[in-house]
Amino acid sequence: MSNGIKSVISDSNVATNHPTMAEPFGNALIELAKENDKIIGLSADLAKYTDIHVFRDAFPQRFYNVGMSEQLLMCAAGGLAKEGFIPFATTYATFIARRCYDFISQAICEHNTNVKIIGGLPGLQSGYGPSHQATDDLAILGSMPNLTIIDPCDALEMQQATKAVAAFNGPVYMRLLRGNRVPVVLDKYDYQFEIGKAKLLRDGADVLMISCGEMTMRCLDAAEALEKDNIHAAVLHVPTVKPLDRETILAEVKKSGRLVVTAENHSIVGGLGSLVANLLVDEQVSAVLKKIALPDRYLAAGTLETLQDTYGVSTKAVISQVKSYLN
Repeated sequence: MSNGIKSVISDSNVATNHPTMAEPFGNALIELAKENDKIIGLSADLAKYTDIHVFRDAFPQRFYNVGMSEQLLMCAAGGLAKEGFIPFATTYATFIARRCYDFISQAICEHNTNVKIIGGLPGLQSGYGPSHQATDDLAILGSMPNLTIIDPCDALEMQQATKAVAAFNGPVYMRLLRGNRVPVVLDKYDYQFEIGKAKLLRDGADVLMISCGEMTMRCLDAAEALEKDNIHAAVLHVPTVKPLDRETILAEVKKSGRLVVTAENHSIVGGLGSLVANLLVDEQVSAVLKKIALPDRYLAAGTLETLQDTYGVSTKAVISQVKSYLN
């Protein structure tokens, strides 16, 4: 294996100053399965890379590997749900959005079946290039009727959201935070995940950052750094991308005198920034709105830390862009 490939793999989890937790999704699913024998795990030959391998090892009789056939994965999950099970179907997010759209529509969402779709490597979480970078999953799947979409921030929310998703009746797509070093951030904010609810994690008079997923962690870190330069930033975390918490977002945007910045680990086209912009237009709410997101193009391969800096979604890049917008 070349040094370049090793560098891509070793940097798949960018170093963090926060405490970390191992396999929050897989371990949360184990605890739920102990109490509910209807929970089933499925993989398209990627169990180790979507953290459902720990569930497989704990409940081998309730785990199915359908092989490298993502379309079959979705059809099997839909069938299991119709028989009363709660299937968690896991694979890479890019395969879910691009290969499986029609099968999710026909076998799951059209019938409003109780399937939980878990997407690994969402947005820019891989250095392997466009084939493994799901920069468009929110845009593609956001148009699917009946589908709830969740983008957790950290390991704590990954655990809480997994529990909420299992209890929720209906199809869900959830972006996955995985690995041995998933940061823990939200414990400082007495946080509790609720489907469909945005939460103001910190307030500030100069800028309102509206974020989802792991970008909330970077926005919180950026807000602390900006405070040292006398820039007071609020962070509104929006873990449920669909349905959007319109009421909370509008209430925060309507507070006068603040620049509004959306931040997401997704293409600038069709994600959280687009949804917030549409909401403000629909409700005729005036605000200066800027978007921090991935560019509308196929991204390069390389080390993850370098790519996040290059494409403007690292903490350092968030700080720089907010300062630039304010100036």
